[in-house]
Amino acid sequence: MYCACAALLLEARPQPGLDTLTFQFSDEGRGEILFAGSRDSLDKDIFSNHYLLTPNSNLFFAFTLQKPLTYYQKIIAPKFTDTELFGQGNFQFTLWIDGKVIYRSNLFPGAPMQKQQNLETTFKRPLMDNIQGQGSWSESFWNRFLYHGGEKALTDGKHHLRMEIRPYVTANNLLVGDIIASGELQLEVRLNPVIDPDKYKLRKPIVYPGLNSSKAKFDSDKIQQLKGMIAQGVFKKINGIVVLKEGNLLIEEYFNGTDRDSLHDARSVGKTFASTLMGMAIDDGYIKDEYQTLEKFYDFSKYQHTDTGKSKTTIYELLTMSSGFDGNEQDPTSPGNEENMYPSANWVEFTLNLPFRKALKQQWHYFTAGVVVLGDIINRHVKGGLEQYAQKRLFAPLEITKYRWEYTPQGVPNTAGGIRMNALDFAKYGQLYKNGGKLKGEQILSQEWVSKSLSKQLIIPERNQENYSYLFWNKYYRVAHNTYDAYYCAGNGGNYIIVMKNIPYVIVIIASAYGQPYAHKQADRIVSEYLLPALIN
Repeated sequence: MYCACAALLLEARPQPGLDTLTFQFSDEGRGEILFAGSRDSLDKDIFSNHYLLTPNSNLFFAFTLQKPLTYYQKIIAPKFTDTELFGQGNFQFTLWIDGKVIYRSNLFPGAPMQKQQNLETTFKRPLMDNIQGQGSWSESFWNRFLYHGGEKALTDGKHHLRMEIRPYVTANNLLVGDIIASGELQLEVRLNPVIDPDKYKLRKPIVYPGLNSSKAKFDSDKIQQLKGMIAQGVFKKINGIVVLKEGNLLIEEYFNGTDRDSLHDARSVGKTFASTLMGMAIDDGYIKDEYQTLEKFYDFSKYQHTDTGKSKTTIYELLTMSSGFDGNEQDPTSPGNEENMYPSANWVEFTLNLPFRKALKQQWHYFTAGVVVLGDIINRHVKGGLEQYAQKRLFAPLEITKYRWEYTPQGVPNTAGGIRMNALDFAKYGQLYKNGGKLKGEQILSQEWVSKSLSKQLIIPERNQENYSYLFWNKYYRVAHNTYDAYYCAGNGGNYIIVMKNIPYVIVIIASAYGQPYAHKQADRIVSEYLLPALIN
């Protein structure tokens, strides 16, 4: 099952003060690392010593070891079992550019799989795969390398790349073995294409059900340059961009074979629909308010880890991801991590069976399974169930007719992030909030609920001036010397519906860079460096 949330970095970071012990394998030969420019070449063992690196490049590598990883780990940690080695160690990768170490990463335990680490000596992996890439551990490593100095080191021109692989185990010390594989590649780097805006003409927006076209002015050269950056692969896997001004269609562009009828998998963008439907259910009297506790809806004597804190959890806490349920997508070891939920037979029971941690309560932590419970509550209390209710109360008024739900094992629409729509319909949904819940003069979602949803409920830890509300995120975009307040729905891959607070715009970015660490970063760049400057100036 896919992860609907933002991708997690697969990197083990030793605790501060942890000493590093290194070991030499004097009697072991080194393996080899080879590079290929396409998946087909990799599969056919066609490798190259020279490579042209552009934004559209696909770069793969294969490495062969003399012995499996576990063999080398046992040399540096002989008292560890295979399971302990798998849980406390992995490969350490080092990348050199032009004779200088740029990035070293201890891969987080868990990938490759334990069987592979115990038995296999040959691995074939992508570093950059612009066609089929899904943010695997090797792609994540390469993107972290770029972020931690690689982009600065790989200036346009000729460079020498060297990769080294070592084993590591974390015990009382960080134990690192000698090099077990290495390889080199000569690079010709051309990562900064020159964009001629005149080559990238803009679409002329035409009317769409529920949307008129806008005649407002904007900096078209800036948007043409953006189209060129997407076409040249500087911004990857962007499939659609839509901008509404004052509720009218101003910009509409599609990429990578999509068009205005394409249904997009926007992942966790769909979570926010659960907030909307909860607000409507409260407006209609099916649910009293968001401060009702879960004991009003579930008999917690039937579930594991009995704790009164679970039954006293409120709908508000699930909406703001601040409950005490032990689930956290940012922690792969969390029992409530969504990847543990998807294989289970009943996602609601999985969630309600989770342990309760008082320390988590009222602290923001990204908890997908809680949104599944919200969907279940709505489904069991509104007339006709969630799917019929959403169609009648939300989609029909917005003139959204083409969409597709995904479902839980119980056949309930998946509010964890399982609805597909076209970009224009996502934009109309965002405009509903921009309009304060009104549509054609009718209040279809209460102003009170919109105000709560577009307000700063909780600070998001370890982020600069970012907040969370009712399944909405909040941040500031900076353009020149000004800042612009924005509330948004976000999904894995770089998907966004952005409601600008004090300027009359709704922005939609549809992308499929699933699992890629660059996905959200590049979407933010598109907004702050291209869209907002073009709209404001």
